[in-house]
Amino acid sequence: MPKGLRGLDREATWSFSRADGWVYGHGTFCLCSHPQNGQPPVLGRLVWMPNSAHEGKRLPLEVAPFQGRLKIVCMDSKADDLALYEHLKQHLKMQLLTAPRAGMNKSPERRRMIRQMSGRFHHMIYRQRSKTVEPMQALMKDIFGLDTCWMQGDRSNRWLFAAMGVAVQIAQRLAYRQRRSTWHIKHDVLGL
Repeated sequence: MPKGLRGLDREATWSFSRADGWVYGHGTFCLCSHPQNGQPPVLGRLVWMPNSAHEGKRLPLEVAPFQGRLKIVCMDSKADDLALYEHLKQHLKMQLLTAPRAGMNKSPERRRMIRQMSGRFHHMIYRQRSKTVEPMQALMKDIFGLDTCWMQGDRSNRWLFAAMGVAVQIAQRLAYRQRRSTWHIKHDVLGL
């Protein structure tokens, strides 16, 4: 920590993102439904996590409660891990779709995993992530101004992010029932 810097959240951590570079603060783990039968994507879960935590390692914990209801789970290249792939497939009966890292197709098991994920249907499903999960993260950032955390400390942000997730879920459910867009809910959430 630089000397003389005041007001710094000492529980926040660093992480690196290809899109944003080095980021200091608190992180979130977001689950979003995949649209099917004309239904819009909705927020399934938004939870606090340390910014430096590995999302791929958290994935089994977050999707396990949905065993039997989820068949396919999509995540970015942070989930490119053979052990994770096999755990989801064998123990939770879920197909993981992720972007395999370049040059990581050396073993027969990895090649089999990549082959199973790269079918035409799976490729189409994975590409839709950019229209469901990523915009859902952007929606949360827009509604709550999450480029910076409001509060300091892990405990404070943990309950704050949980409350944000619940507020968005309620607003999306209301919008869906009223046949309105589940994306344009900022007014409903904030009461503006």
